[in-house]
Amino acid sequence: MGRTERCLSARRTSPALRRPDVMRLETPPGMRIFGSPHRYVQGPDAIDALGGLIKAYGATPLIVIDQFLVSVLQDRLAYTMLSAGLTPMLLPFGGEITYAAIDALVARTNGSALSVVVGVGGGKALDAAKSVAVQLALPMVTVPTIASNDSPTSAAIAMYDAHHVMIAVDRMPRSPDLVVVDTRVIANAPTHFLRAGIGDAIAKKFEAHGCRNGTGNTPFGSRPLMTAIAIADACYATLRDHAAAALLAVTAGILTDDVEATIEAVILMSGLGFENGGLSIAHSLTRGLVVARGAKVAMHGNQIAYGTLVQLAAEDRSAPFIADVMAFLQSIDLPIRLAELGMANATDTEIDDIARLTMTAPHLANVAWPVTQADIGRAIHRIEQLATAQTFTPVSGVV
Repeated sequence: MGRTERCLSARRTSPALRRPDVMRLETPPGMRIFGSPHRYVQGPDAIDALGGLIKAYGATPLIVIDQFLVSVLQDRLAYTMLSAGLTPMLLPFGGEITYAAIDALVARTNGSALSVVVGVGGGKALDAAKSVAVQLALPMVTVPTIASNDSPTSAAIAMYDAHHVMIAVDRMPRSPDLVVVDTRVIANAPTHFLRAGIGDAIAKKFEAHGCRNGTGNTPFGSRPLMTAIAIADACYATLRDHAAAALLAVTAGILTDDVEATIEAVILMSGLGFENGGLSIAHSLTRGLVVARGAKVAMHGNQIAYGTLVQLAAEDRSAPFIADVMAFLQSIDLPIRLAELGMANATDTEIDDIARLTMTAPHLANVAWPVTQADIGRAIHRIEQLATAQTFTPVSGVV
């Protein structure tokens, strides 16, 4: 029995875990599942409404916050909690998401009677808060302060060892109860976070279709529903329409409708798309990229943007189709070749290693036909060749 399973089984008598919708049951054959947060709230200064939004959960929230954000947001959080009559416990978090670190966070609560766990910050703070919520059998609220990926709406928890090597992807027994997205805070974050989030979200259309055309399952353990396909399609269409203008706006420090639409696509549509539609080759490729020379330090979303191109090549898409996606990525300064991930002059051996490790991912059934290591290697080489021929000029001013 794994760590998360031990944690959950030890708390199965909790009233919060008796409801059928929060138990991780085996999916009966032929059944399909759609999961999502109970409520999603997005807009400028949404953090200032947080107290009122979580009041229904009880008077004693636990706030797990990125350590470097305490000085930035502490006063605003204190005011919104006080205004709602809440008495929060604030736990700053820094460092790696390890089981030992989570145990330490839980220990710091000293057995207090807490009502809800609220994660505030980037992916690490949110994952830490999710894991604490599981251990304490409490509802979970996410408050992302950057839009670098779609984890705020997800039940997934990425766990690492002390050397930043991912060792597991645990899952909460249910999706977050509430997601609160302050678009003004996110728009004021460094632009490269939003760009990476766009790179991560772009893949979801192609991965959801890959899962549906193949034989794989979604993270909920079922075949994808058409609803998930529609959401993933809408995510991609929204980014094609708004992402470039959104990046220009946040670079200039302006919150616009393009920014609002892009953040919605990156956090909400992308999250619903991957959990209910499934992942595929684009995310599988990260198994090789996270240890590849140079590329291993690239942001996750940048790796996924490149992985999307490799998936299209592995699916034998036409050169004009790939060139169109490639031109879009280039227009918003997302990588279209390994050198732009930090892996200049990749050798055949290095590409073979990326392909070999890609084959260890669990998502490779999510394509229309069986994919081999040789197929992935050929797809990478094809993208490298097409990227060399690509002459599209990036949009001026996007940094």
